[in-house]
Amino acid sequence: MKKVTKTISAKDVNQQWWLLDAKDQVLGRFASEVAQVLRGKHRTDYSPNIYMGDAVIVINAEKIRVTGNKSETKKYFRHSGYPGGVKYESFSELMKNDCDKVVLNAVKGMLPKNKLGREISKHIRVYKDDNHNHSAQQPKVWGAN
Repeated sequence: MKKVTKTISAKDVNQQWWLLDAKDQVLGRFASEVAQVLRGKHRTDYSPNIYMGDAVIVINAEKIRVTGNKSETKKYFRHSGYPGGVKYESFSELMKNDCDKVVLNAVKGMLPKNKLGREISKHIRVYKDDNHNHSAQQPKVWGAN
């Protein structure tokens, strides 16, 4: 008896939209969960070489928390590309000015650093409060299954 294996391709994937709430979640643990949903590791037909994940909507990014004294000591690095163009911003400054970048940075750091990772990172939307404009996609609440 022959073993039948089915090769899955990108056109066979049905994408689902998920709604994840970041309220009172720890940043690293939450970002890890979001990255796994984006990669598609929660699916039974997961394949690491193609994008089979789902789209993710993250709400309440301004209410995410970090443990210990990371709110004072954690720094974010940017460089303009010019000599002397280094910029550092602390976690608390970034949360005041642009809190969705904190979650986005953490999730992107947990994705592959290649063409597939760049494709996957296009499927996350982060909002600082619980208002989002993706009701037409009928997102399911993650963890409420």
